[in-house]
Amino acid sequence: MIQITDIKNIDFDSIPIDSFWNTGEKELKMHKIHAYPAKFPAFITTKALDYARKNSIKTNQIADVFCGCGTVAFEAKRCDIDFWGCDINPVATMIAKVKSRKYQPERLKKYYKDILDTFAHKNISEIDYDSSNERIRYWYDKAHYDDLFRLKVAIDESTPLKSDYRLFFTCAFSNILKSTSRWLTKSIKPQVDPNKQIADVMDAFKKQCKFMMSANNESDVTGESSTDIITGSFLDSSINMPKVDMIITSPPYVTSYEYADLHQLSSLWLGFVKDYRELREGSIGSRHHVYNFERELKHLNNTGTHIVFRLLDNNSSKAHSVAKYYLDMQHVTATCYSMLSNGGMALFVIGNTEFKGVKIDNACHLAESLQNSGFSEVLVTKRKISKKILTPYRDQQGRFTKDGRGRKIYSEEFILIGRK
Repeated sequence: MIQITDIKNIDFDSIPIDSFWNTGEKELKMHKIHAYPAKFPAFITTKALDYARKNSIKTNQIADVFCGCGTVAFEAKRCDIDFWGCDINPVATMIAKVKSRKYQPERLKKYYKDILDTFAHKNISEIDYDSSNERIRYWYDKAHYDDLFRLKVAIDESTPLKSDYRLFFTCAFSNILKSTSRWLTKSIKPQVDPNKQIADVMDAFKKQCKFMMSANNESDVTGESSTDIITGSFLDSSINMPKVDMIITSPPYVTSYEYADLHQLSSLWLGFVKDYRELREGSIGSRHHVYNFERELKHLNNTGTHIVFRLLDNNSSKAHSVAKYYLDMQHVTATCYSMLSNGGMALFVIGNTEFKGVKIDNACHLAESLQNSGFSEVLVTKRKISKKILTPYRDQQGRFTKDGRGRKIYSEEFILIGRK
């Protein structure tokens, strides 16, 4: 770890890789029950807790302010530590809630059998495909839509309303929505694959449920710690945030694709929204925010200002988007500081990227933001991202590739720690 005093004297590119943050124990199956973009390795949480203990930092309650699909939530539960988390994406918080619960295997088997029986024998006289959501019709043919509709009804009729068990099977339903659609497999950009062999709905559901039940059996969660996961923006002032001893989080990248777009199938099928674009509103750095660029620009820190002015030379829209992201992240670090108990620690995992030759130095901006927010000590180190070392570019479909004509993806990310 390198302690940052004067940000201008730190060359982030020359920071050596710290092997401590590169490897850890094999992830349990529970971490893999639902696909999710940009999920960081579970072992980072256990490493962070180990680091905290070695530095005499208490960890009675930890938080993840961008909790995503619940990586930190599940690891906290395994360690019997109280957890608080939030995420603006209701699909993410649904997965996180399922991960951080332990289910009775016999009850899962009973509800699973009931769902299959209801699906097989339920007579739905008419399923009106032509009047369904236009975006759903874009992704599904009538046969797959009909089967998914019947399956959703079977889940709702076979499991108790608002129960953990309905959430479990709803999560299973959510994870088969891409394989049973026209969505291009393994692409992070929403696009149709005209040649796709679309999976059978019930075959996919049975396979998913068996995997999730196996993951539940493998789970070593036994403690009585509390887990509180809410759906909402961390920057929403109306959210009642607890005092915590430690924050472990990974903010979205400034040039990431809109996560709302990537989860549109689940958002629409599960009734979270009628138009998936509604979920873009309020997300960190979203291009769909309305704000006065010229007025807000003066609030950027030095690193953010330098990057935004370089972007203005070749892309005004991107400059506005990056500026909004950096302003939001400055608000995030200040709010994290206020959440922490005295002596507490915030750990951020973040990576850099670039746009048309301009380096988007998220790590440097975050380090300066932590300092400006009042953290008495800011430390930084670097870890490898093995997949991106082998395939350091993304193609036009958003898939990892070795082709240098694609958009460059940095092969390492930074661990930043702030002490209060």
